[in-house]
Amino acid sequence: MPDYQYVLRLWSLPPVATFAIEVSAVMYLRGWWLLRRAGVPFVPTWRAVAFLSGLLTLWIALASPIDAVNGLLLSAHMLQHMLLMMIAPPLLLLGAPFVPMMRSLSGLVTRTLAAPIVNFVNGIAVGQVGHALTNPITGALLMSLVMFAWHTPSLYELALRSESWHEVEHASFLLASLIFWWPVVLPWPGRGQWARWAMVPYLLIADLQNTVLSAILAFSDRVLYPSYAGAPRIFGLSAMEDQVAAGAFMWVAGSLAFIVPAIALTIQCLSTRTLRHSPPPRTLRTCHGINHC
Repeated sequence: MPDYQYVLRLWSLPPVATFAIEVSAVMYLRGWWLLRRAGVPFVPTWRAVAFLSGLLTLWIALASPIDAVNGLLLSAHMLQHMLLMMIAPPLLLLGAPFVPMMRSLSGLVTRTLAAPIVNFVNGIAVGQVGHALTNPITGALLMSLVMFAWHTPSLYELALRSESWHEVEHASFLLASLIFWWPVVLPWPGRGQWARWAMVPYLLIADLQNTVLSAILAFSDRVLYPSYAGAPRIFGLSAMEDQVAAGAFMWVAGSLAFIVPAIALTIQCLSTRTLRHSPPPRTLRTCHGINHC
């Protein structure tokens, strides 16, 4: 059987992750529909599409053959990491999930039960804990920590050997990435602690870290993770060629994930500055300067 046919048959259905993703989708859609029916235009359709796309990306990362072959191909493992860190988190945050989720929750339980939960979540979101977690410094440090720590040979091999530690790795990637992308996306009730232009160097520094890690994989003169050296080879790639491919993919995909939003923010900041400093229309200047109306 050709390798690609073998790989395509390796879909799985992780019960806990699948259940959590399904519950999240149902709760979000229920809250989104209740808001729409009430005439609240806070969450437009494109935000719902973004959130559901983020959940789908998350499920593909955990249930598709990408997860099944990450013990055989480092490049597949890197693709999984990119989905968990660069694609799913910003899509989930673009969905502004806080309001639909809370609306859905308040409709499912009584007000007596819902009020303490909503107050608790609000307290976390706007209190000292939320303020610390959504600080860009926290996001940058966490992203750097999880990226470099889990790609050290000792922890990487631990995640390959132990399913439990592998799940911890995935959870830490997702959580750290949500915290990292929060100040960039700023979903409600998020408030920017830094000026918007500061998110450009914030993203470029993250891209620099990604480049360093990618270069280590791509230009190393030895196989960094022993498990791949002894694993059955598929698609005709040697362990060394697979490692170079993984580094190159991480370099390109990771850079795009950071640089594209940085460019968009730069354009947004320049456009805002231009509008702020542009002179008022001629009719307004005449009205103000001559007629004093």
